[in-house]
Amino acid sequence: MEPSAREPLVRKTRSSYRTFTESASKRLDKEYLRSLHNKRLYLAVFAAVLGNFSFGFALVYPSPVIPALEADPSPALRLNQHTASWFGSVFTLGAAVGGLSAMLLNDRLGRKLSIMFSALPSAVGYALMAGAQGIGMLLLGRVLTGYAGGVTSASIPVYISEISHAGVRGMLGACPQLMAVLGSLVLYALGKYLGLVLDWRWLAVAGEVPVLTMIILLCFMPNSPRFLLSQGKDDEALGSLCWLRGKDTDYAREYEQIKDSVRKQSQRISCAEIKDPFIYKPILIAVGMRFLQQLSGVTCVLVYLQSIFKKTSVILKPEYDAALVGLVRLFSVAIAAVSMDKAGRKVLLFVSAGVMLVSNLTMGLYIHFVPASQNGTIANKTLVSSANLPAEPTNYITLIPLLATMFFIMGYAMGWGPITWLLMSEILPLKARGVASGLCVVVSWLTAFTLTRFFLWVVEVFGLEVPFLFFAVICTGNILFTGCCVPETKGRSLEQIEAFFRTGRRSFMR
Repeated sequence: MEPSAREPLVRKTRSSYRTFTESASKRLDKEYLRSLHNKRLYLAVFAAVLGNFSFGFALVYPSPVIPALEADPSPALRLNQHTASWFGSVFTLGAAVGGLSAMLLNDRLGRKLSIMFSALPSAVGYALMAGAQGIGMLLLGRVLTGYAGGVTSASIPVYISEISHAGVRGMLGACPQLMAVLGSLVLYALGKYLGLVLDWRWLAVAGEVPVLTMIILLCFMPNSPRFLLSQGKDDEALGSLCWLRGKDTDYAREYEQIKDSVRKQSQRISCAEIKDPFIYKPILIAVGMRFLQQLSGVTCVLVYLQSIFKKTSVILKPEYDAALVGLVRLFSVAIAAVSMDKAGRKVLLFVSAGVMLVSNLTMGLYIHFVPASQNGTIANKTLVSSANLPAEPTNYITLIPLLATMFFIMGYAMGWGPITWLLMSEILPLKARGVASGLCVVVSWLTAFTLTRFFLWVVEVFGLEVPFLFFAVICTGNILFTGCCVPETKGRSLEQIEAFFRTGRRSFMR
């Protein structure tokens, strides 16, 4: 075998790189991709990612609701500091349980039916919060909406990846993150942040709209061809692929490629097969990326954003900071969606981790070297009697944490936010895709819960700079992990990616 054929996927791609296909096959693939009709594919993806819209809506639901409930005249609904913290964080526990159940649902019901199933707990959860007569109903509603979010987090990326083709899979793979951010922005707009005041009960009612729309649209969408083939439903799988690609395309060739890949795998993964590098290497990469994604600190920054700004004396009105962060996230995810199939996954991951590293390091050093008392004095004097102080230095100093946070969110949203979900659905083998995607969600949300639970304690004991310096170290690890372990999947079909892992070459786990 010539040396170029032994070269790991993670190394730089060269013109002589022949790991996946020969030049003639590549030419046929390009011609096939140009002939495809994507309108129905886009419609199916839109129907699915409405679940992510609902997830983003539910995730930030406490932001405008907690202040309202803290001043609620009813003692049964009034939140104190303890119950408010649980109202905000219990969502992540529900999401972890949802990811755990998705390990079974994805392979038993299928990807599409699992997404549709999530509508039930989501609708019930919103109904409980809308008609809540006590804190118990509020917490149960948060758990149920979190559970639905965990199921959709594991099912939607897999569904999108399996119905998409290599030409648009990167762009469509960013849509779940994009819709989640859009859901958060809509929540802020309907709440008290942008002046469109809506009662907290009606906010919960509004959350029902995307859920019901999703389940209606999905009734008319096809299931994943790969899942149908794994269940022995060949004719239905062929019809599904025909609907997605168009009748006048050479979809039969893609169908045979998918069918050949499915034949090489058994229906379900066994414990003995986990020892196979073809199985455990992509699972370790996917789980590792989800773990490092959360350890980089994004959840803590989003959840405790106002507290961080208050401690660093950022002169910014509280009603605008969350909406500003949401707009930055939306813009950055849109950039990732457009450039993912052009620049590649690894380039964006490197840039993303680098931006997050610099942002966290800047924030940590700023907090360490600029005393909090000095910040507070500057902020107070600026607000009260700015005429007696030079305005320029004050503005520049207080803008540092704001800009660092904005760049951190931008870096995360253009790489380690959407791409970790996309790569999870791309590199996992078909026989383990349902179970392993659920495992990734469980690891992600348990890590998020642990960090948010102990973040304030670490800040109180060691200072605010310690978490940010820790996050900077993790971002350094993200860069190393990307370079050593993450394969470039741009322009390759799922069957080609699986074929690479199946070869057993000395590869990227070094």
